Amino acid sequence: MAACENTGEDATRSFNGVNVIDESNLNDVMLTVGDPNEAVTYFQRATGEQPDRIDLQRGLAKSLIRAGRHTEAVSAWQKVVAHKDVTDDDRVELADALIRNGDWKAAEKTLNTVPPTVETFKRYRLEAMVADSNKDWKKADSFYDTAVGLTTTPAGVMNNWGYSKLTRGDYADAERLFADAIRLDGKLFTAKNNLILARGAQKKYTMPVMPMSQSERAELLYSLGLTAVKQGDVTIGKGLLRDAVDTHPQHFDAAARSLAALENS
Repeated sequence: MAACENTGEDATRSFNGVNVIDESNLNDVMLTVGDPNEAVTYFQRATGEQPDRIDLQRGLAKSLIRAGRHTEAVSAWQKVVAHKDVTDDDRVELADALIRNGDWKAAEKTLNTVPPTVETFKRYRLEAMVADSNKDWKKADSFYDTAVGLTTTPAGVMNNWGYSKLTRGDYADAERLFADAIRLDGKLFTAKNNLILARGAQKKYTMPVMPMSQSERAELLYSLGLTAVKQGDVTIGKGLLRDAVDTHPQHFDAAARSLAALENS
């Protein structure tokens, strides 16, 4: 009988603890797998029931980003930033949402509220993108360089840095950065296509050695062919477009139409 005394309160406390752990695990699962719109619905319901919990507000904001609902995500992150338990990382996330929504000035203003002691990869990557938007190339290069050193997976930021160089007309440096990005992540097709654009701008019309599927090779030949045409090298462009049509494992309608238009003009 003594062993059974006062078990009610202890049991309640124990079950509450289990519920908190289970809920925390469920929140993590909702943020990483499944339909992001289902996660949005889950966190909308959770924040409606417990509106003061910043972890649930963060979950909603992150889920909206995953779902591509950037305007709503900005509002959600602004609510997080207004919370009494806000962190500097939350402000960086708000800046990210603002950039995704195309509000560069507001993103820059938000990043300016983050102390310089916050030296995270995401902060420097966003600072580099904002500097790019302002055409402050020196600052952009400095931020990109710092960001690359703060992550174990720098391929994506190298691709962004390369694209920045591409827009400035610094094609050789852009080519080098895209090649580095591909070396680190052979599945990054955006970097492969950007590499082709950088090479084409230098009138390098041969395909570089890099990992690619047959479909990817056809797509890249198509990009290179269009670049050659824009450079005034129409005959070379036609040849590359023919190669694209012949290489693709299925019918490559876009390349076929471009080739037909060139041959009929």
